[in-house]
Amino acid sequence: MIDGQAPVEVFDEIDSTILEARRRAERGEFSSVWLIARRQTAGRGRRGRSWTSHSGNLMATLLFATEQPPQQVALLGFATGVALAETIDAVIGDGAAQLKWPNDVFINGAKASGIMLDSGAVAPGRTWVALAFGVNLAEAPENIDQKTIALRDVLPPDAPTPDPLAFLAALRPKLEGWATCILSEGFEPLRRAWLQRAYGFGREARVVQGELTLEGRIAGLSPRGELELDTKTGRRLIAAGDVFLTKAA
Repeated sequence: MIDGQAPVEVFDEIDSTILEARRRAERGEFSSVWLIARRQTAGRGRRGRSWTSHSGNLMATLLFATEQPPQQVALLGFATGVALAETIDAVIGDGAAQLKWPNDVFINGAKASGIMLDSGAVAPGRTWVALAFGVNLAEAPENIDQKTIALRDVLPPDAPTPDPLAFLAALRPKLEGWATCILSEGFEPLRRAWLQRAYGFGREARVVQGELTLEGRIAGLSPRGELELDTKTGRRLIAAGDVFLTKAA
């Protein structure tokens, strides 16, 4: 699914790389390309939330087309999370990055990166995909619904702040490797790697799905990528939602 030879386009300023990907897709432009912004004026996160984009951070979207079914494409969120965590660990130390379902990367209990997927039909059996993520390299945004952190915050004072394009270059082969693993071996190897970094498992949580809120203890990750939540009425499998941890186990 991931083209290792996809070119990189860098914008000094743009509204949003994922919006640019959608515009191109709607014009029928599906060639694989990485879209990178030095600054975004209308960055957004999941469910339409705004996302503050600071200079020096990595703001990236990969646009491509695929014949893989939607359930396969959805697993790229997990692949991206593991690849981001591995790349972050290479900068700040092994085991530093953890993964919070469904698509956040955490450091020291705070959000360092978020992932989004957008897609649409090209033709029967073919889909365009925009795989987007932001990584707080230099500065963490404020005024979002959870604590945030940047890699700069945990690096020694004399260590350089990671360069966005260098970070992307280190990330790409890891992402390509996990995407290939999905196709060749299925989700299970990626699921195991994700679980090794899982954040919040065993803790009480609220899961918000629009107007519905579920409460329970996070128990695991299903073979299809669903969050397993143990509630008072039994185990629930959560395919989508926002997770808010409430207290330690």
